[in-house]
Amino acid sequence: MRSTILATIGLAAVFPVACAAQRTPADSLARLMGKGVSIALAGHRARTLNDIRVRLTLDVAAVDSAVGSVDLRFNRVGNSDVLIDFRGRRLGEVRANGTIVAAGAFNGSHLRIPAGLLRAGENLVSATFVTDIAPTGASIIRARDSSDGNDYLYTLLVPADANQLFPCFDQPDLKVRLSLTLIAPKAWTVVANGSLARADTAGSTIINVFTETKPISTYLIAFAAGPWFHALSTVNGRTINAYVRQSRAREADLDTLLAANHRALAWMERYFDRAYPFEKFDFVLAPAFPFGGMEHPGAVFYNENSFVFRERPTRPRLIGRNSTILHEVAHQWFGDLVTMRWFDDLWLKEGFATYIAAKAQNELDSTSGAWKTFYQANKPAAYGVDQTLGTNSLWQKLSNLDQAKSNYGAIVYNKAPGVLKQLNYLVGEDAFQGGVRSFLSRHAYANATWQDLLDAVGEAADRSLGAFGRNFMLRAGLPSVEQVIEVRDGRIARLRLVQRPAQRVVSGGAAWPMRTQLLLFYPGQSPVRLPVELSARVTDVFAARGLKAPTFAFPNAEDHGYFLSILDSASVQSLEHGALGIVADPFLRAMLWGALWDQVRDARMPPERWLRLALAELPRERDEQIVPRLLANLERTMKGYLDDASRTSEQPDVERMLWAAASDSSRPYGLRKPFLDAFVQVASTVDGIRKLDALLSADSAAGDAARDPTRWDVVTRLTVLDAASAQRALDGQAARDTSPDGRRRAFIAGAARHSAQTKAEYFARYFGDASLNEDWASSSLGAFNAAEHADLTLRYLRPALDSLPYIQSNRRIFFLGNWLGSFVAGRSDREALAIVQSFLANRPTLARDLRQKVLQVSDELERAVKVRARWN
Repeated sequence: MRSTILATIGLAAVFPVACAAQRTPADSLARLMGKGVSIALAGHRARTLNDIRVRLTLDVAAVDSAVGSVDLRFNRVGNSDVLIDFRGRRLGEVRANGTIVAAGAFNGSHLRIPAGLLRAGENLVSATFVTDIAPTGASIIRARDSSDGNDYLYTLLVPADANQLFPCFDQPDLKVRLSLTLIAPKAWTVVANGSLARADTAGSTIINVFTETKPISTYLIAFAAGPWFHALSTVNGRTINAYVRQSRAREADLDTLLAANHRALAWMERYFDRAYPFEKFDFVLAPAFPFGGMEHPGAVFYNENSFVFRERPTRPRLIGRNSTILHEVAHQWFGDLVTMRWFDDLWLKEGFATYIAAKAQNELDSTSGAWKTFYQANKPAAYGVDQTLGTNSLWQKLSNLDQAKSNYGAIVYNKAPGVLKQLNYLVGEDAFQGGVRSFLSRHAYANATWQDLLDAVGEAADRSLGAFGRNFMLRAGLPSVEQVIEVRDGRIARLRLVQRPAQRVVSGGAAWPMRTQLLLFYPGQSPVRLPVELSARVTDVFAARGLKAPTFAFPNAEDHGYFLSILDSASVQSLEHGALGIVADPFLRAMLWGALWDQVRDARMPPERWLRLALAELPRERDEQIVPRLLANLERTMKGYLDDASRTSEQPDVERMLWAAASDSSRPYGLRKPFLDAFVQVASTVDGIRKLDALLSADSAAGDAARDPTRWDVVTRLTVLDAASAQRALDGQAARDTSPDGRRRAFIAGAARHSAQTKAEYFARYFGDASLNEDWASSSLGAFNAAEHADLTLRYLRPALDSLPYIQSNRRIFFLGNWLGSFVAGRSDREALAIVQSFLANRPTLARDLRQKVLQVSDELERAVKVRARWN
């Protein structure tokens, strides 16, 4: 089966790194010493280096820098020079097998070790160095706790920042065994990939020596240091340690988090039929962490603000936190044990972790509505990007790891798990699970490609997956599937599913091969579900002929297919006129709402019609996960799709509905709170502002105490609206909440001022303030770009676009998407669209990956302009 896929896809697509290596002369590496890690350099080193061991010593007791030394032991094949990556603050003395390497061998990106200082077999290169410690932009992040003055450090090396920390071979397929020694202040605790072997006190510092790790990729190397609060739990012989900063220890429900991580590990071990593959499992709640989590083996980092609740959490927030735990734990097998060979296959670890997390959630908590959550969390985001002109395939060509940040986004995180769900459905559960287990066994502690995964699953299923790979791994975009129903005498005469590329300017091309279920809905009885194989542009569903005409039809029951569902007009009318309200299955109801929202975004349904349907159905909706999604779409409708006159007309009814639902004491808190949150975000009338003011002095909000996160949202909204009470409310809230999170939220609220001077100051700080933590900057972008401030922020759109190369080089992986999403996707005016189009037309040298990102986010802006022109 493996040779079949190789022949079908083509060798260069299957093994890009290896092929690049074969084209690289072993005795001529000068052209490989440019910035970053090129695929040619990676391929050359993969052929010539193996059995790498790293002994790393770091002293992190200083405020702004770490002094270190490293021993790199490696086995060398051939007789070429060796290039080592480093871009930290300063490189000191370097020795190769005991001989000093000339200073001129280092160019600021790579250190060249001459072949004459090396030998066949084992070699040792030793170096001293200095690297930065900073609130942002460094490989070691320092977070200062303003409430007690304590400092906390943690590393963040993904995708290619390990070489910013220390000299190394920074590519995922050169796995290393790491031995770490960390020198820190005596009062600090240090957490790392390995276990603590011993801790020796030396004056005011403590020397922490950790055990050697299993083979791991350099981007997975991690440590966290500080005066952490520590808790632990032992279940069935396994001990997990949890760490959180001292000031938040009382708020953190560590017992719950420890139990959740234990359950996740046990489930993964059963599903993968393989014990946890590393020495130990600990986790850290990292302050100001810019991701939801990071899967370092032995030392998982979670986002503190997402895991520590300052107010009573709703069901979706609890499910979201548990999903993050399951995602990061799944990574221990998919990503850590078996790692993608190159970051062109980033989806292989991220998509799999998300999909397996949903499977685990479904089994561990049958009440969670895991597949409904999976649909809402993934499909709208995936479809939204995959139908744009800037979309890309799951396998994303990548010539240099400097560009790897651009590969992160909805295709990797949201499309990939949807494609895996289709693969699972296509081959069946036994074959899918068997293939996954085989894949992990074959490539344990090593690297693999997407072809290796399809080989393993295809062998288990005894079928070729070559066509699946061509259409879902190598082909960009997705299809729309339109249902065309002909009815005669109350019965279906013919029912066709018609595939078309969802991208507006793309036509033709082969059909995407898929399996799906067509659902026919009849009131008062179970729906009819018809399995359908989609293998052609037009599929006749012969099994539907002669059946009674349904109230509505839906072509993707249970969400196995990866396509946009285009409903027929009769189904849309039925849903609008009462059918939606009698659908008992919340999973189906969520997908129907999604299909109707796609009609709005595609200018097939007037936004006022959708809004009226939402105003009628939302008060009756009792699913705590559906309500927040509908309310988010309602907010986008009000702020993006309606013109000023229509919005003004609808505003009172929207505010009344939201306030009534939030105030309804017969509803549980989980159904009241999202209505309150939505009210805070859209209120703008005189009465709405009065209610916002009242919330700050209310005894309760949505049935619970009015606590600081919600209070900050109110203050920020009053500031956006430039309400008379705004500055007083901001000053009072800032004095009331002096916690680290309070200071962050005060910074966010400050960005919401309707002031040209404030906008100028914040925009300058985004680039010029080295002390500004990236999490603070990213969190403030939405307030800076509030829809109500479009007149003030339009002038910053072109500079924001011009800054993209800088953002890509100097910010973490998700910042670029947040930056573009805030400055571009949230707008709805023609002037902004003209600026984006002019930028793209006049920047022919803009890197392709950045151009694609702009096209992805500008699609929503273009749709808003189109919708407003079509219906308003």
